[in-house]
Amino acid sequence: MIFVDRADAGRQLAAKLEKYRDRPGVIVLALPRGGVLVGFEVARLLNTLLDVFVVRKLGVPGHEELALGAIASRGVLILNRDVIHEYPITDSVLELLIARERRELERRQRLYRGARPEVPLSERTVILVDDGLATGSSMRAAIKALREFSPARIVVAVPVGSPRTCQELESEADEVICCTMPDPLVAVGYWYQQFDQTTDQEVQALLETAAEPQVVSHE
Repeated sequence: MIFVDRADAGRQLAAKLEKYRDRPGVIVLALPRGGVLVGFEVARLLNTLLDVFVVRKLGVPGHEELALGAIASRGVLILNRDVIHEYPITDSVLELLIARERRELERRQRLYRGARPEVPLSERTVILVDDGLATGSSMRAAIKALREFSPARIVVAVPVGSPRTCQELESEADEVICCTMPDPLVAVGYWYQQFDQTTDQEVQALLETAAEPQVVSHE
C-alpha cells in the first residue's frame, strides 16, 4: 500500500478508526510536523478535536536519522542505550543534544499553539497520530508523557509502520492501529508518492483551521 500523500494517508487511517467517530471525550493528538497533516484528516473525519503534541528525536551526531532517543513535553526523556554504546557519544555531547532539542521543543509548542490553551486530557481517549513508525522512539516518548495526564485510553494510529515497532508498542499503548506494516519498512517516506518536508507554517494553518467549528465534517 502506497499513499498519495499525508492527507490521503489520514483519510485511509480514519477509516480504521471509525469506531471512535462522533464519540465524546475523544481527541486526536498529532506529532509534528508530518503527523499534523495526517491527524488533521483523521480528526476531521472522526468529528473530534485536534491538538498537537510535540516530541523531538535525538539524532546521533553525523547520523541524524538514527535515533538515540527522544524528548517530549513535561521533561520526558527516552534513551536507546544500545545506540549510545555503539557510537562514541560522551555524556557532555548527550547533554548538549538534549538541551538543544529541548529549546526547539519549547519553541514549537509556543509557535504551534499560539494563544490556544492546552486541551485537558484526563479521562479522554487520546489518538496519537504520526505519519509513520520506524524505530518508534518519538512515539514511545509521547506515550510516556501522556500517561502523566491520566487519559482513559491511548491509541497509537499511523498509516505505515515497522512490524516490529507496531508490535512492541502494543505493550505500551492501549491500542495500536497501523494501516500497513511492510517488512522491510526501508523508510517511512518510501510508502508515500509525495513526502515533502512539512513546514511550521503548514502546521500552524491546519491547527488554526481545525480549531474552527465549521471544519468538522460527517463525510
